Amino acid sequence: MNLQKTNPALYYIQRVLFYLLVLVIAVYLLFPFLWAVLTSFRRAGDLFLPPLQFITAPSTLSNYTQVFANASFQRGLIFSLIVAVASVLISLLFGSFAAYALGRFRFRGKAMILYIILAVSVFPQIAVLGGLFTLVQATGLFNNPVALIFSYLIFTIPFTVWVLTSFVRDIPGELEEAALVDGASPLQTLFRVLFPVMMPALVTTGLLAFINAWNEYLFALTFTSSNRTVPVVIANYSGASQYDQPWGPIMAASIVVTVPLIILVLVFQRNIVSGLTAGAVKG
Repeated sequence: MNLQKTNPALYYIQRVLFYLLVLVIAVYLLFPFLWAVLTSFRRAGDLFLPPLQFITAPSTLSNYTQVFANASFQRGLIFSLIVAVASVLISLLFGSFAAYALGRFRFRGKAMILYIILAVSVFPQIAVLGGLFTLVQATGLFNNPVALIFSYLIFTIPFTVWVLTSFVRDIPGELEEAALVDGASPLQTLFRVLFPVMMPALVTTGLLAFINAWNEYLFALTFTSSNRTVPVVIANYSGASQYDQPWGPIMAASIVVTVPLIILVLVFQRNIVSGLTAGAVKG
């Protein structure tokens, strides 16, 4: 039944309510980010203006200039990049091997291993913080980015294994059989046949793991003192006195560290959609 012809009034009311709901959700999701962007372009004195005057106040790049001139922020960006990239590469390497074994071979205890991986991936960080801190100190890795890389592997490897295992299960077995018939070894089959097919899942999983490692705060705050990643550097921003909060530079720094994530999502959006629709994130 075509509602537009039988009851046009009700049809247009539904359409208006639908687009009104979409508008409310969009404003709810985007308003905090837009306000942060606006704050990053305002002077410190403009932050206490009424909303309308604040929006129409003249823009300035002084906050971004101050942020990029900050040596701690520059060092934090480099450490964040090193730690996040290393964590993702190691996680994808070990995670893909483990996912291949768990998704393709039958052996005793496989279900129990998957349950343990799932339990570890949802474990709260604060529960392992004390033990990890003792281990980091005992190995002499305190204030070393290597400590962050190994600590981030605790949640990135279980996540990648769990996601990639569900994806490997959906790959047709005929691909492996054809490769084995042609004389390929299991390792050649993995690298030359399965990895290209798994590329959407690898991109999706790697990007999600990268975002988790890039934004991680608790371990970075606990295991480092001077060689800190950028979220901790931003959190430690301070003004001229204890009562002064430099909101402009804080918002500018937050925008700077968010832009790479947005660019990565836009560049790999086709692979991300393929990975999600192919079952890369189903349990």
